[in-house]
Amino acid sequence: MNPAHPGWNPFLARTDDFRTCVSSRVIIWDDMCMRVHIGTDHAAFELKEFLSARLREGGYEVVDHGALVVDPEDDYPDFIIPCAQAVAAEEGSLGIVLGGSGNGEQIAANKVPGIRAVLANNVEFALLGRQHNNANVVSLGGRFVEPDAAWEIVRAFLETEYTGEERHARRLAKLQAYEQLRGV
Repeated sequence: MNPAHPGWNPFLARTDDFRTCVSSRVIIWDDMCMRVHIGTDHAAFELKEFLSARLREGGYEVVDHGALVVDPEDDYPDFIIPCAQAVAAEEGSLGIVLGGSGNGEQIAANKVPGIRAVLANNVEFALLGRQHNNANVVSLGGRFVEPDAAWEIVRAFLETEYTGEERHARRLAKLQAYEQLRGV
């Protein structure tokens, strides 16, 4: 907690409009709501727009890292890496990366130190990614997941907490030690 701002929580991001945070599924302290970073290339542009709208309706603050238009010649690293960097730089925020299959996007996000991105083409993968791996980015394949199913996956990801069980914490500590050893 931040004594200078009662109710402040590092897992939530500031928004200037309290009403954007109002949702039964979003944890609210004072004027705070969860910030979600999202990025895609052309292959899942429509899915990004759909999910962004649903997230805003659900009270999440959405930061769109592009693509901002459909350009068949764009390259997913140009959008996914900045999205993942923003998640890594902002403790408690989460990210959604999208592409044709979600595979390349997951790989790109995982190149950013501090990112634990999971590919989740169903709800169970999203739940386990959060519960066991403390994933902070979820990757979805727009060519393989229908919009309503994608929304359920994203909701499960955002609403699920890391269990912190000793075996999971131990494994994550080993991965973090490896990152530090490599200078990543």
